[in-house]
Amino acid sequence: DEFISSPPRKTVRFGGTLTEILLKYEKGDTTDFELLKHQLSDPDIKDAQIINWLHEFRASVAYLTKELGQLVNILLKLPWLQRSREVVEEYLGFLGNLVSAQTVHLRPCLRMIVAQFVPPRITIREDDVDISDSDDDDENISANFDTCHRALQTVARYVPSTPQFLMPILVEFFPFINKSERTLECYVHNLLRVTVYLPSLRLQILELIIEKLLKLDVTTPQQDIEDAEETANNCASEEKSTEEGLFDMEEDEDRKGNKVVSPTTERMAHPLAERLDILMTILFSYIRDVCHLDGKLDISNTKDLYRDLVSVFDKLILPTHASCHVQYFMFYICSFKLGLAEAFLDHLWKKLQDPNNPSVIRQTAGSYIGSFLARAKFIPIVTVKACLDLLVNWLHKYIDNQDKGANAYCDVALHGPFYSTCQAVFYTLIFRHKQLLDGNLRKGLSYLQSLNFERIVMCQLNPLKICIPSVVNLFAAITRKYQLVFCYTIIERNNRQFIPVVRSGTGGDLVQTCTNPLDSFFPFDPYILKRSKKTIDPMYQFWEELSAEDLEDLKKPIKKGTSEDEDDDFLKGETPQNDGVVEIAPNSYESNTRSPVSSIGSPADCYVPYPL
Repeated sequence: DEFISSPPRKTVRFGGTLTEILLKYEKGDTTDFELLKHQLSDPDIKDAQIINWLHEFRASVAYLTKELGQLVNILLKLPWLQRSREVVEEYLGFLGNLVSAQTVHLRPCLRMIVAQFVPPRITIREDDVDISDSDDDDENISANFDTCHRALQTVARYVPSTPQFLMPILVEFFPFINKSERTLECYVHNLLRVTVYLPSLRLQILELIIEKLLKLDVTTPQQDIEDAEETANNCASEEKSTEEGLFDMEEDEDRKGNKVVSPTTERMAHPLAERLDILMTILFSYIRDVCHLDGKLDISNTKDLYRDLVSVFDKLILPTHASCHVQYFMFYICSFKLGLAEAFLDHLWKKLQDPNNPSVIRQTAGSYIGSFLARAKFIPIVTVKACLDLLVNWLHKYIDNQDKGANAYCDVALHGPFYSTCQAVFYTLIFRHKQLLDGNLRKGLSYLQSLNFERIVMCQLNPLKICIPSVVNLFAAITRKYQLVFCYTIIERNNRQFIPVVRSGTGGDLVQTCTNPLDSFFPFDPYILKRSKKTIDPMYQFWEELSAEDLEDLKKPIKKGTSEDEDDDFLKGETPQNDGVVEIAPNSYESNTRSPVSSIGSPADCYVPYPL
C-alpha cells in the first residue's frame, strides 16, 4: 500500500543530454534550453533528478560561460540545503567544479552562500499585511549553517582570491539593525566563523561587526535603556499585584521591603538594547574561544587578536564620543593577562602625549586611561602607581612649559589634553586611594605627597574649573582628608566666576551653567546589558556608595603635625561662609542599579553644600 500510494520518482527527462542542449543553444535553437530552465525551476523537482542534472553539469562546466549566466543563476537558486545528503554532496562538488573552471561565476556563488547566513524568511499575513522575517523555528538551521561554511571553504580552496571578492558581499548582506534578534545573531555568528578558516579577513570582519555594534550603541543612550527597564519593572509589578489580589495584606507588607522589582527575564526592555546585548555576548564568547585552547590561554593567538582589536579600537572606538558598551571588548581581552592591560595603557599613553594627534583624540585617550585604571580590578596597584607617575610627571612638565607663557590661562581649546589628564589622575585617585594607602599609611602618604598635587591644582591653568564637578568635589574631599592639597578656596573662586547662561523657553527663562566644558565622559562606566554584563562584572570595580559615616570621615583630616599658625579655617573648625553650592553628582560613581548620564552631556543635578 505504501509503495502504491507514494508518488513515482520524477526522473523523466526531455530534450536529450545537457551537452546536446547547450550545443543547440549556441546554434540558436532555444527550445530545449527553455525546457531545461523550466525543469530546473520546478518547485516539485525531486532529489534524484537534481543529482542527475548536477552530475551532467559537473561534466559540462566548460560550456557554462558568461553568456549562460542566466542558467547558472537558476542552478544557484536550487533548494539544495533542504535536500538529502547525497544532493548536498553533489552540489558542493558542482560548486567546486564551476568556480575552478569559470571564475566569472565566483561572485554569484559567494552571494548565494552568504544569503544563507541568516534563517530563511517566512511571510506571515496579519490584517491583510505581509510581515516577512526570519523563521526561528527551523530545527535544521545549525546543520544548514555548517553546510554553508563547507561550501564557502570549498570555493576558497579552488579560488585563492576568494577573500577579496567575499568581503564586499559580507558588508552588503549585513542585516539592518531593525531585523529580528535571531537574524542579527545568526549573521554575526556566521561572520565570526568565517574568520576561523579565512584568517586574512579577520580584521575587516571585526571592523564590520564592531561598526554595526557601535551604531546600535550610540543610538541607544543609557538613559533610554534605564527608562525602558524602569517602565517594564513597574508594569511587571502592577501585573503581579493585580494577579495576587487586592487584599493579601501579608504579601503587601513583604513587598514594601523591596524597592525595585527585579525582572525574572534576561531580556532587555529596550529592543535595540536587546539586540546589542545578544551581539556583545557573541563577541565576548568569540574573544574567549579564540584566546583559549582547552581552557588554557594561548599567548600567540591572544596577541594576534589583541593587535586586531586595538586596530579596530583606534579606527572606530577612539574617535566615537560617548559610546557606552562596545568598547568593553578591549576591557575584556585585557583581563586575560596583565601584559595586555599594560600594553593597552601604554598605547593610550602614546596617543595622549603625542602632540601630532588631534586634541579630541588625546582627550579621549586620557578619559580611557583614567576610567580603565579606576574600573579594572585586574590592574594591580603597582601598575596604577606607575601610570600615575607617568601622568603626573607629564602634567608637571606641561605646567613648566605653559604656566608662565602667553597661554598661561584657563582655556579648554588650548589645553584640552592637559585637563583631560588632570581628570584622569583625579578620577583614578578617587577610586584607588584606599589601595594606595593600604598597608602602610605613612609610606602611602609619602607617595601621594611626592605627586605634588598642590602645584597642579594651584597652577594658572586652573584644572579644577574645567573638570567635572563631581570628580572635583570627591578629589577635594579626599586630598583634604589626607592633607595633600586644599582645593575649596579655588573651587569657591571658580564658582563665583561661572557665567550662567539664560535661555528663554515656553516655560520661562532657564538659567544653566556649563558643568562639563571638556564634554568628557568615562568610557568604562557601569555596564548595564543583562546577558553580557555577566562576563564583565567579575572583573569590574563598582563604585561603593559613600555612607553617612564615610562622608563624615572625609570631613575629618588626618592629623600630621601641622603648624598651629597655618591659615586653614577648616582645620581650626571654622565654617567657611559660602552662599553658593557646589554640584556633586553620583554620575560615574553609581552602582550598576543607576548608571551615569555623563556620557550624554553634563552630570545629573544633585546639589550639596561644601563639607564642613
